Amino acid sequence: MKKDFLKKIKKDVYLRDYAAFKIGGKTRYFLKVKNKEELRKTIEWTNKKKMPFFILGGGSNLLVSDQGFNGLVIKIEFKNFKNRNKEIFTEAGAELNALIKITEKRGLAGLEWAAGIPGVVGGAIRGNAAAFGHSISEMVKEVEVLNSDNLEWQTIKRKNLKFGYKNSVFKEKKNLIIVSAIFEFKKGNKKQIKQKIKENLRYRKQNHPLKFPSAGCIFKNQKLKIKNQKFLKKFPELEKFKQKDEIPAAYLIEQCGLKGVQIGQVKISDKHSNFIINLNKNSRGKQQYIQQRYLEKENKNQGKKTAKAKDVLRLIKLIKRKVKHKFNIELEEEIEYLGKI
Repeated sequence: MKKDFLKKIKKDVYLRDYAAFKIGGKTRYFLKVKNKEELRKTIEWTNKKKMPFFILGGGSNLLVSDQGFNGLVIKIEFKNFKNRNKEIFTEAGAELNALIKITEKRGLAGLEWAAGIPGVVGGAIRGNAAAFGHSISEMVKEVEVLNSDNLEWQTIKRKNLKFGYKNSVFKEKKNLIIVSAIFEFKKGNKKQIKQKIKENLRYRKQNHPLKFPSAGCIFKNQKLKIKNQKFLKKFPELEKFKQKDEIPAAYLIEQCGLKGVQIGQVKISDKHSNFIINLNKNSRGKQQYIQQRYLEKENKNQGKKTAKAKDVLRLIKLIKRKVKHKFNIELEEEIEYLGKI
């Protein structure tokens, strides 16, 4: 049994193939787990070996080191759904957009804002995915987890999930691994739900740089009450954000004149300045893939560099420094780092 289990573990797997950013080196070990029991056995094995592990969902909101990860990356592959009237049970590896399609089909309202957000359910819960004034926490009823310390299953009710802006208990307690969740929705008008989903998808297409690999928004928006009159006098343009008590990170970055700044093969997007895009790889379509492979070969022959995590980090540090200098605001990353950047 143990021998068969270990045969599933792969060595020296490039993580860039599993990250939305298409950037990153190799992981020492890599394993896809198909169900809860495989996950439990995997964690039991890592505990015995005292080996670091990382739970990988959809690979969005993630920057992987150029040196990779010296441990085991566990890719969650279980993704079943079950309908329960106004409730939906879903496993952690299910695509968030697959859940949205089910709610649309059943006329369940509340998740339309998330249309087009990449990633899986487990990651969306962990980071409390949010957009257009809504967040995933509004629909989560309870979450089932595996405690990696004692290998026990636990069910955590919503009130104990410590949801905050782009935050949850899972960022604080990394020993809690999300395996499934129950969402609770309200009945809605199917036509209105479908229309709202279309509108949100159209907005993302028009305003986000979807043609290039990225990790989504790099920074959290600034949740603060703008009461300092001297601050508003110095930056009167911030008055329009006063009522919402939130300043978009993209606005702050753009006001620092950083839109379009490029280092190596990564760039602050001209379309949305809270996105850093990978200019070197475009995985959309077979023909584009063939063209990209040719370009990579040419770049190698000419000594040109491919997109690097270290260059993304340089842009992140530049943005934080400029925003701090101009607005005296400390931007906080929304993305997660894996390995030594």
